[in-house]
Amino acid sequence: MGMVKVLVAAPLHEKAIEVLKDAGFDVVYEEYPDEERLVELVWDVEAVIVRSKPKVTRRVIEAAPKLKVIGRAGVGLDNIDLEAAKERGIKVVNSPAASSRSVAELAIGLIFNVARKIAFADRTMREGIWAKKQCMGIELEGKTLGIVGFGRIGYQIAKIARALGMNLLLYDPYPNFERAKEVGGKFVELEELLRESDVVTLHVPLLDSTYHLINEERLKLMKPTAILINAARGAIVDTEALVKALKEGWIYGAALDVYEEEPLPKDHPLTELDNVVLTPHIGASTVEAQMRAGVQVAEQIVEILRG
Repeated sequence: MGMVKVLVAAPLHEKAIEVLKDAGFDVVYEEYPDEERLVELVWDVEAVIVRSKPKVTRRVIEAAPKLKVIGRAGVGLDNIDLEAAKERGIKVVNSPAASSRSVAELAIGLIFNVARKIAFADRTMREGIWAKKQCMGIELEGKTLGIVGFGRIGYQIAKIARALGMNLLLYDPYPNFERAKEVGGKFVELEELLRESDVVTLHVPLLDSTYHLINEERLKLMKPTAILINAARGAIVDTEALVKALKEGWIYGAALDVYEEEPLPKDHPLTELDNVVLTPHIGASTVEAQMRAGVQVAEQIVEILRG
């Protein structure tokens, strides 16, 4: 009987590779192969590990008779044909908790960035403009932070925000009252949270019920001095409505790490606005998060393949 073969089809932290090799697995690495190449590679593997790419399609799964488990080093499973995997009895694992702290810290950083106009100040300085008067900002202490989605990430944000002296309003269809009590947060309905918060940060999954959750009607509920942060999924916010809100001053500003269309087109209306901070979906892009994501998936694969 030969060695268990694992295909790593995306960059993976060296500690995760060590976990697989220490288990006695034969690890084959090829970075982001396309579907044609994946079909060639999977014929004798028992596990495949990917990130947000490549796609593990039905065709790929059907070309892998020995495949027992697909690992996604990260949160979403959008690039894996879950139905095809289920039909074959192939387990699919991921690492949803790995990036919680990283996303939370980015969200807090984005709040500071908008509140103190840091990106705008940096940009104008590089253009030779001393825009001190235009860079008047606001403090966060004593302000109310509304967290939409009080799961792993929302909880991490709440802990940091509480240390900054912020008040916390929480919204979640499945409220965890024990954790809310721990951070001094209060659960309210979404509309109340939007009306009362000085900063609103979104941390819900993209579902039919959360598609365009923040639309024109709900943006108009927010204070004209409020800040909106989205580091969850782009389609949770109606982009067209947000552009209008930022242009017409319904809210003070926004910061986005995710978009309805990614990559964001360079001529997108958002790129023309000074009261929005844009980052290229970097919530999980820390050394620590990538290490945890890889190791957690590798450990699950070892456990499954060892029965």
